[in-house]
Amino acid sequence: MRDQVRFLKSLAERPRMTGAIAPSGPALAKRMASHVDPAGTLPIVELGPGTGVVTKALIERGVAPERIIAIEYSPDFCRLLAERFPGITVIRGDAYDLDRTLDGRAPEVANVVSSLPLVARPLEDRVRLVEAGLARTVGGGPFIQFSYTFNGPIYPIPSSFRGEASGWILMNMPPARVWLYRPPVH
Repeated sequence: MRDQVRFLKSLAERPRMTGAIAPSGPALAKRMASHVDPAGTLPIVELGPGTGVVTKALIERGVAPERIIAIEYSPDFCRLLAERFPGITVIRGDAYDLDRTLDGRAPEVANVVSSLPLVARPLEDRVRLVEAGLARTVGGGPFIQFSYTFNGPIYPIPSSFRGEASGWILMNMPPARVWLYRPPVH
């Protein structure tokens, strides 16, 4: 319940930055985490972790906390994440400026897992973010993003990457789908 209050406070203070009416549910978080290899060694960059619902699902899947680099804009959520998940790296910064925010850290990552409200931003910002994330991923790991929309958060999908969607996760409120973005097949 306290997470709901924190989330609603953040929504009231920064509606475009928060972008959702409630934190992601456990079913959605678990589906997002299912696309991450827990046995890997490369970092996983998590964008917009908020109260840590997806962070928790990643750790429950077996991802070592030391592999997780969480980029969060809200100082309140940054403090909460650091307290709740010892071992993860929490960076307060702008996920849409990934290179500057990471500042040389994690030039290669296994995945980017995003809970950002992409549809609240212009299409060019969304495309640039996915391209920046995919430029860091190695080994075929996707850029993982959820969306409440039918066509996904990036439509039309540009030629610089490809996307595929999961079925609807009806146990999330509101129902959502997980989108996996990968480099194009040549």
